[in-house]
Amino acid sequence: MINRRGGGGRRVRLRLRGYQRMAVLSMKNISKSFFGVTVLNNVSLEVLKGEVHALLGENGAGKSTLMNILGGVYKKDSGEVIVNGVKLENAQVSEAEKAGVAFVHQELNLFNDLLVFENLFLGKEIVYKTGTLNKKAMIKRADELFGSLGVNINPRALTENLETSQKQLLEIAKALDADAKLIILDEPTTALNTSEIEHLFSIVRRLKETGISFIFISHKMPEIFTIADRYTVLRNGCFIKSGKIADTNPKELTTSLVGREVSDREIYAERALGDVILEMEHCSGEGFHDVSLKLRQGEIVGLTGLAGSGASGLMQALFGAARFDSGKITVFGNETFHINTQTYNIHTAMKTARIGMVASNRKENSILPFMSILENQYISEHTLSAFSFHIFKEKEIAKHHNYKRLLNIKANHHDDLITSLSGGNQQKVILARILNTNANIFLLDNPTQGIDVGAKGEIYKLILRLSEQGKTILVNTLEIPEIEKIVDQCVVFYHGGIHAILGRNEINETKVMLHATDAVPSAAPPERA
Repeated sequence: MINRRGGGGRRVRLRLRGYQRMAVLSMKNISKSFFGVTVLNNVSLEVLKGEVHALLGENGAGKSTLMNILGGVYKKDSGEVIVNGVKLENAQVSEAEKAGVAFVHQELNLFNDLLVFENLFLGKEIVYKTGTLNKKAMIKRADELFGSLGVNINPRALTENLETSQKQLLEIAKALDADAKLIILDEPTTALNTSEIEHLFSIVRRLKETGISFIFISHKMPEIFTIADRYTVLRNGCFIKSGKIADTNPKELTTSLVGREVSDREIYAERALGDVILEMEHCSGEGFHDVSLKLRQGEIVGLTGLAGSGASGLMQALFGAARFDSGKITVFGNETFHINTQTYNIHTAMKTARIGMVASNRKENSILPFMSILENQYISEHTLSAFSFHIFKEKEIAKHHNYKRLLNIKANHHDDLITSLSGGNQQKVILARILNTNANIFLLDNPTQGIDVGAKGEIYKLILRLSEQGKTILVNTLEIPEIEKIVDQCVVFYHGGIHAILGRNEINETKVMLHATDAVPSAAPPERA
């Protein structure tokens, strides 16, 4: 190692790996506590110029807290942060951005009711000398930024109408416009399909060649080994290890993450299924058409396809959050209870059909950010017992602690805001919310979004346990290995319709993708027996 003078008189350490590479970020001995609870204990992180550095750890390991200190959201209790040779002493968000740090959050910080260029230049608008907005200049600059990324996004489009992948790229364009030298990507591929992920990675590689560095936060080992150069592992708020991706393997890295060896063996267990509990006949709605399915008591059915293929839209309609245009729904099987799809709503789904749902994108569709963990957990159940004039908090607290143990929720106190939890633990609270309603049919739309590798196994086992108790479960996911672990049947969607229904022994990634892309003829039967 050698030393060289950096900005502000600081010395920036360089590593010799055949050539000199400057540390664009050096975080040393960072500690942080909240209300007497230590969440970071002497954690260090170094990121080199022009590299993708994977920051790894289970939910609650301290990744988000460390990044929020870097981004100026939290103040550290002790330690040192140097960015591009400049020491940042408890910097504010604006100071971190000025130093060249940009944060692309998992739950994107965009205003859906603004135009694309308005989001891009929010707070840093281009104006004429008179102070009025120079929209023409902002639109031109937006086109230049999108062109540099090799993407075609209309700056005049309403942000709400963009695909999730386009919103990700809008956030990256904002970072480039701010001349960011270090971009934090927090679970950037959660809602992207395979081609969108490949496109995102090609852009990351292109920017890396220009000297821009990335901190890549992900729980997906194949992606980490595809895009990252080096890694750092945190566990329980402590630094565990750091190294080059080329010098490790997924099994070894996973063991470092969870502190134990994680078995790759199949979680699925064959079970006896009951009678038909829900039947859909020729159901159509926004994003899906002519869907007919029969679901049996205790059955786990996986829904998949490319993003926007119709599975998520079907789930929303089944929960009453979106409208059915036509079709018939029968619940409780032999009781032949028919639901009028034209008047179907969320209350009917929960009260009459006994359906509960974990929606995708928890920030927009699930969590109530200004309410406590406990309130977020019991709010759905209390819409069903609205006739009661009282909330018996002691009973709710007891149930909370039960679900906290069952789901391994890492939380300090039930009265803390739900936003005090990591993304994965927020998701577990939403699962507890549905369990609290005593639903018979579970709709799980991307249920392991933002959940670490160790906790995923817990969720899979919970799904199997619920099915053994007679719960019927629909799981919508883009991750085929997830489907292989837990489902009895796999329903593959293409352009809003069922393209194939695959039995347990037919499910593999190649076959699913062939049907999801219409590369083979449709294998969907007119009706499932």
